[in-house]
Amino acid sequence: MNPTRRSLLDGAARAFAEHGVRRSTMQSIAAAAGVAKATLYNHFRTKDDVARALLAVELDRLSDLAGARPPGEALAALSDELGGHPVLRRLAEVEPDVLVRLLAVEGDRWAGLRDRLAAALRTDADGADLAARWLVGVVVQPGRSIDRHRQAARLAAVVGVPVDR
Repeated sequence: MNPTRRSLLDGAARAFAEHGVRRSTMQSIAAAAGVAKATLYNHFRTKDDVARALLAVELDRLSDLAGARPPGEALAALSDELGGHPVLRRLAEVEPDVLVRLLAVEGDRWAGLRDRLAAALRTDADGADLAARWLVGVVVQPGRSIDRHRQAARLAAVVGVPVDR
């Protein structure tokens, strides 16, 4: 990703964390990125385009984070990232309906996310589905890191062994 686009998405993350998605504007995103609004529009047509690009970058980052660790460590790291993510925390606080829509992934999109998680955790689809559902719960109710780490270790023990049918 080129540095300008990276800077724009970093600015979007700051704006969304500060104002929420709805209250953020293209102007506030540009200001948070330290660029002119025209520069932002050279890369993205709408705020929704910015949000989609930020989500895609975050999913890639989280996949890389998980894939570089053993399953228990990967789940603990993912739970810390999701439980403390500034944009997700802000959405939970001021725009819970936006958060629900973000988490209500269905059909092919869920399967794609589940398959990415399965590859990162080196498990099967059922194990990844369980892990993904637990991670969605972490987004909604993060709890304490120490508890999440204990749960991640227990979950890794369960999902680490693919079940034959």
